[in-house]
Amino acid sequence: MAWECGIDGCGAVFEDAESTIVHQATEHTRQECQVCGTVVPDGYLAIRHAFTEHSRAEYVRAYGASSEEVRNREELLEAIDDVADMEAIATELKR
Repeated sequence: MAWECGIDGCGAVFEDAESTIVHQATEHTRQECQVCGTVVPDGYLAIRHAFTEHSRAEYVRAYGASSEEVRNREELLEAIDDVADMEAIATELKR
């Protein structure tokens, strides 16, 4: 299965989720969390931060997200969490 970077129409394609996440973290501008102010890599890691560190309500208030947008992001997190090797990603990002 091919994985495509969805940040700002980037469209770069990778053979695995891990390569896509590393690309997002290293090739795109970091973002400031609108809930807590923490600066995080864009893409999957930003969404993961928002949904693991904050409540749905905090996310909706800070980003003006609809319930459909929240569901889409939760589904994306679940799909990636099912296949991504987070230890491999962390190791690669520490280089």
